[in-house]
Amino acid sequence: MDPFTDTPRVRSDSMSSSVSQGSSSKVVLRQRLSQLLTCIEDMSSDDEASEEVSRTLDEAFQLCGRFIPTDAFRLHIVTWNVATAEPPEDVTTLLQLDVQPPADLYVIGLQEVNANPVRFISDLLVEDAWSHVFMDTLAPRGFVKVTSMRMQGLLLLVFAKQFHLPFIRNIQTTYTRTGFFGYWGNKGGVTVRFSFYGHMVCFLNCHLAAHVNYALQRVDEIEYILETQDFDLSDTPNVRDHKVVFWFGDLNFRIADHGLHFLRSSINSGRLNLLWNKDQLTMMKKKEAFLQEFEEGPLNFKPTYKFDRNGETYDTSTPKTWLGFAGKKRKPAWTDRVLWRIKPKTPPSEEDDEKASTSTDDGLDEYPLLVTQDKYTSDMSYGVSDHKPVIATFSLEVRKCFDTPLVHVSPLGVWSADQEALLNYTIQEDFMSSTWDWIGLYKVGFKSAFDYETFVWVREEELPETNEVIQLSVDKDEIPLLGGHYVLGYYSTNMQSIIGLSANFQILESKRAVMEGLVPENINGLNE
Repeated sequence: MDPFTDTPRVRSDSMSSSVSQGSSSKVVLRQRLSQLLTCIEDMSSDDEASEEVSRTLDEAFQLCGRFIPTDAFRLHIVTWNVATAEPPEDVTTLLQLDVQPPADLYVIGLQEVNANPVRFISDLLVEDAWSHVFMDTLAPRGFVKVTSMRMQGLLLLVFAKQFHLPFIRNIQTTYTRTGFFGYWGNKGGVTVRFSFYGHMVCFLNCHLAAHVNYALQRVDEIEYILETQDFDLSDTPNVRDHKVVFWFGDLNFRIADHGLHFLRSSINSGRLNLLWNKDQLTMMKKKEAFLQEFEEGPLNFKPTYKFDRNGETYDTSTPKTWLGFAGKKRKPAWTDRVLWRIKPKTPPSEEDDEKASTSTDDGLDEYPLLVTQDKYTSDMSYGVSDHKPVIATFSLEVRKCFDTPLVHVSPLGVWSADQEALLNYTIQEDFMSSTWDWIGLYKVGFKSAFDYETFVWVREEELPETNEVIQLSVDKDEIPLLGGHYVLGYYSTNMQSIIGLSANFQILESKRAVMEGLVPENINGLNE
């Protein structure tokens, strides 16, 4: 049974610093409607009363339009300590690919990816096995890897539907080591941030200190990570400057005080609520103000650590102490978590209060972001690790700050390897372009921005003017002989993302493909 069937969804938004969201906008809206009712009661036949009614109605409807987001996107987050295991062959259920409506963004945070020296060096040269399995699964569904960040065993992957790519901008990544006094990367955090339709979002994947007695150290580590990670952007120099932050990973908080027998009895009987008050993260949130800014859904799934591998049985091993005596079994714990934080609204200064009294927007966010957690659960079917993966899905309701790509790209005429091909591109809005920007030719279903068939540099002599149409050619020897369905993408070196995509188009099969024996020759309708 799905534990969330009868559980209300957890919601928060950027217009309020508490879960009781939207209260200020509702008050203003009620005031406008109250004024409308008063006008109607006092309405006479003169023009002045009619104008007052019209003006009050306009204000009320503007408020409705401003505070009801117009677009909704689905975010799917996975966190999993994979304990150096190789990836399973099938991750379909982990990604819930058949769930409707489908996700727009996938964010996958892994911990303890195999990082022995030989493996780590090879992973730097080519994609690691875990990245491959997720790319191979998601690419046929139209998802492209936006970026990734690796620090030893920590790996963070971000995927988006292809059509969102031009609206994901200013991608930056960073990392913080906390292992061995900050010199070793087996513990710490890796972060990806970007602008999504103009909204600044940040994803932080952490692996914090282990063992039940180190709860305070874990709090110190995450506080250190949040305070020291910075970005080369004036509006969001730090993690907590983003409109929304998703924090997840093997946070390693344990269940305090309770003995092993009580823990297992409570879990087996489904009385998980008996354990909540002794969950260390829950306890620490009551003491630490910065943790109280993060929200989390109810822990209505079994603790995800520690399991015997390839099964659903909690730890039955008998670990040895350093003297060789039998040690204690690991007690079950909710070590793997997903939390989020909406940036609190800054209290206005006295000067701002004076300005607000003459302002028509009542100090409310013109582009709000509403976060609703739809699901928070674990997937018990995966057994390659001693942790079970945790899944959290969210609805992000936003008013887009923009919906026009920075660059328009399009193919010209017929494309085939029998002749030189042409394309046009136009800068539609000024941005920090570079002569190192390029336009890639991608086969539909491509995996990342660097998974191109070929590319051409943008015009090198001088940077283009806005709305200037620029034509480039692609050598016929660079065009695929067999043809197929393709798309052109403009890659910005400074933004580290594709900021313009053409519509899908077809490249025709080349006559050279027959001559070179790549396809059988067709004679009178028969393949020879």
